[in-house]
Parts: sequence; structure tokens; C-alpha cells
Amino acid sequence: DSLQNKKVPTLLVSAKQKQGLTEFRQALLDNAPAEFVENPAIVADLVGPGQTAILVVPIDKEAPKGRLILPQVQTIRDLLDGDACCLVVKERELRAAIDNLKQPPKLVVTDSQAFLKVAADTPKSVLMTSFSILFARFKGDLVTQTLGAMAVDTLKAGDPVLIAEACSHHPIGEDIGRVKIPRWLTQYVGGKLDFTILAGRDWPEDISKYKLIIHCGACMWNRRQMLSRLLECRKAGVPITNYGLVIAYSLGIFERALEPFPAAREVYRQLKQKEQSS
Repeated sequence: DSLQNKKVPTLLVSAKQKQGLTEFRQALLDNAPAEFVENPAIVADLVGPGQTAILVVPIDKEAPKGRLILPQVQTIRDLLDGDACCLVVKERELRAAIDNLKQPPKLVVTDSQAFLKVAADTPKSVLMTSFSILFARFKGDLVTQTLGAMAVDTLKAGDPVLIAEACSHHPIGEDIGRVKIPRWLTQYVGGKLDFTILAGRDWPEDISKYKLIIHCGACMWNRRQMLSRLLECRKAGVPITNYGLVIAYSLGIFERALEPFPAAREVYRQLKQKEQSS
């Protein structure tokens, strides 16, 4: 009481009664120095100096004219900072690019929308993932969002699903969040879901009604902001995942897309084994 009277920020926490733990995590997140929170690498820890990564960048109606999008640019810069080699191609040129290399690439990173073609054209011996999944790790917590993607199996027709974008942009054609993900999920579930789509800072006051939240890669945010949303979802008991993870899951290539990330892949395998044995 004396601390509160002096207006010193105070948290009441009981590990035994499991009270105040989420608030404690949030307080740590709010007050930790930036270097404690920010993930130091997007991809450079997966591709060593002198090794090659191929980045697959589809050029479609959604692609901005004359430039690449931020996650692609940041990934290229991270590879250069790590003294790795980087080759950027469209999805139709991937197979030729791999064949032209003397040594196979260490990693192939694709836009999630091109997952199926890229998975088919990438040799099984080569690691493959997407920009969105890289950013699930870089901006948030990959294991949490891996578990969130697996909640797709619990969805039924009519269930409310929130799709959240961190930035506002003018949707063109078959927008990934407004058109493609709803279509793939509807096909996977076998019935129409009740989608809510929010952009920018818009966020529901009560998220507990949603059966699943699907977030973008949050390339415009810092990691602290994304972790805050993950904590809020954990407190509400709502699974959360991101675009790339839910696309890979609904298309049946989830485990392969997680191969570069042993911890997340192991969590997926253990949960699958538990489900199969129960």
C-alpha cells in the first residue's frame, strides 16, 4: 500500500495462484531496453557468410510499381550485413536459378502467395520458408504463432475469425488478407467463416469472441508492439498466427515451411503426435 500511495508502479503477482503473470510479462516488455526485445536477425542466422539465399518475389497487381516491399528489402539488407549472397527472382525463374548455381542455395524464401509453386520447384534438400514466417519470428514469437496456426483444425463453419493488418493500404485485386486467405481457409474448413478485417491501429476492445486471429508480418512495427498483441491474445485465450503460417497450414506444407526453425517444428510435431495418440 505504501508504494501505491507514493504512486510507484506496483504489480501484485502470485506464481502459486497464477495471478498477475500476464501483467508481469507486459510490464517487463514495456520497460525492457530495446536491445533486450528486438530480434537481432531476420535471416542472417540461417544463411552463413558466403552461402546463398534465393528470394522469390512475385510481381503481381499487389506489388508496388518500381520497388520491392519493405520485408523483401529488409531481408536483402540483413543477408548483405551477414556477408551472405542473395539472388532475387520471380517464381517462374526459380527452377532455372537453382539449376544455374554450382552449389544449391542454403535457403529459399518466398512470398507466401507463391508457396505451392515454390515448394514444388525447390529440391527437398533445400530449406524453404516465407518472408511472413521470417517476420513471425523477427517481430513476434514463432512458437506461439505456430500453435495458433494449428488452431485452424478446430474451426467450424460460421466461426468468427479476425484478420489484422498493422498498416493501412489500398487493396487491389486479390488482396492476400481480404481475398486469398479467406478463400484458402474456407476451402480447408469446408464452410464459410465469419471474417472481420481490421487495418492499422484498429483493434477490438474485446477479442475473446474470436476463434482465431490472423496477423500480418508487422513489418511496419517494432517487436515490442507485436509482442504486446501476442500477450493480449494469450490473456484472452485466443490463438493468434500470421499470414504465412496460416497459408502454409491450409495448403498442407506447414512442416516444410518450418524446417529452418527446429524449435517451432518440434513443437508442431509433438502436438501432432499427441493428437494422433489421443
